[in-house]
Amino acid sequence: MAVTKGYGLDVCREAVSCGLTVLGENRVQEALPKMAALAAAEWHLIGHLQTNKVKLAVGRFRLIQSVDSIALAHSIAQRDPTQAVLLEVNVARESQKHGIQPEHAVEVAAAVAPLVDLRGLMAMGPLTGDPRPAFAELKSLRDLAEQRLGRSLPVLSMGMSGDYEVALEAGSTMLRLGRALFGNKNQ
Repeated sequence: MAVTKGYGLDVCREAVSCGLTVLGENRVQEALPKMAALAAAEWHLIGHLQTNKVKLAVGRFRLIQSVDSIALAHSIAQRDPTQAVLLEVNVARESQKHGIQPEHAVEVAAAVAPLVDLRGLMAMGPLTGDPRPAFAELKSLRDLAEQRLGRSLPVLSMGMSGDYEVALEAGSTMLRLGRALFGNKNQ
């Protein structure tokens, strides 16, 4: 996925013209004008979703990758129980990151799955250090959640511009690449 957060509409248009059809945004408000201009693209919300923004996000994004609570899943389900989502897990265990704590991920996945269309798990690697243990843990949690639910969770969204090669080795099915595709935003 091409992460277009912080990049202008021209960058988004160029990405689509080059064949990148899945675009990711962090903020609903930043995404809406881009979505209106590039309706043919598949849009994913990858940033934290506040409950008061659910009405703006549900039905507009093909996939909301940042469901981090049962309460948020309930809010989404009230708008559209068929909304596709990923459960965000804080496998890096960093206080500045959102996400379910890993020890609760399988239990929360079991609670979220009947409410919305749970497709898998998402995580960000640690800010520093080796991301391999965090990515391995996310894959393991996804496998345990599949066993608990008795069905496949095909999406494992992990890996960004700085750690995507390691994420691929760990089993990522979806990378979130911005800087690797577009360069630094200040260029």
